[in-house]
Amino acid sequence: MAEHKIKKIGVFTSGGDAPGMNAALRAVVRTANFYGIECFGIREGYNGLIHGNITKMGARSVSNIINLGGTILKSARSAEFRTKEGRQTAYDNCVKHGIDALVCIGGDGTFTGAKIFNEEFGIQTIGVPGTIDNDIFGTDTTIGYDTALNTAMEAIDKIRDTATSHSRVFFVEVMGRDAGFIALNSGIATGAVDILIPEQNDSIQELFDTFEKAGKRGKNSSIVVVAEGEKLGNVYDLAKQTKEKYPNYDIRIAVLGHIQRGGSPSCADRVLASRLGYGAVIGLMEGRSNVMAGMRSNNLVFTPIEEAIKKHNTINKDLLEISEILAL
Repeated sequence: MAEHKIKKIGVFTSGGDAPGMNAALRAVVRTANFYGIECFGIREGYNGLIHGNITKMGARSVSNIINLGGTILKSARSAEFRTKEGRQTAYDNCVKHGIDALVCIGGDGTFTGAKIFNEEFGIQTIGVPGTIDNDIFGTDTTIGYDTALNTAMEAIDKIRDTATSHSRVFFVEVMGRDAGFIALNSGIATGAVDILIPEQNDSIQELFDTFEKAGKRGKNSSIVVVAEGEKLGNVYDLAKQTKEKYPNYDIRIAVLGHIQRGGSPSCADRVLASRLGYGAVIGLMEGRSNVMAGMRSNNLVFTPIEEAIKKHNTINKDLLEISEILAL
């Protein structure tokens, strides 16, 4: 590893919280401390950078947080940071505290802010992907995705029990405004009769055809998993149209909402977060900047932030086919 010149690192969590952010923060702080770099925690993302809400963090300051969901540094979306004046104040605070580099844990919006900040003021930045949607390019999975998937799966399993007891059709909405990863994978894992995601051009007729086929095969209860960003409509619209077509169906709706964001991170998310937090500090020590640390094929890789934002992880076509075949 090349000789590093960094003396002080700032770390923050920004955007939507994700289980495992605390594990990533812990890894950043402890890796920095191990290599003799001072580490500062910035509360409430870019807002904290603007308002000087910055605290020095030693190895003990991140004790007993690896198992906690959410983020102890808090998270916020910052309108002020979108202004040149806001960013100037943030930079002034970096100078005041002697912060040479930033580790930015978050998603698209967080990385966009980091990229602009780096381009305007030259401060070294590395992104760590923390978002349950798994929609960031440059890493096989994002921190929080595995936990959210397991939360969704457990909830849908419980819904199935009541669906089969009463011969009901359930429309279950899971998170994923622009990406169907949670819907597709939780749908396969729970044996959903149909899965509706933004990446596919679904039609209401195809949904009805699925119900027809299920009925002919003797299925008397069904679960349809819908990503919140589904273009065909939300669960309420879909349930209404289905009821008009099939008045005899006993239809129920379940919106899983923010329970998917919370909870103790899974083992996979804790390990991923630990590797990426460590990787971010190593990357900074190697002189990397304006990149995101990610895991691909189980190896640490760095992707230019611009690519991480612009490109998107694509849905696995095999999984789509599997979901249809196994829904028989």
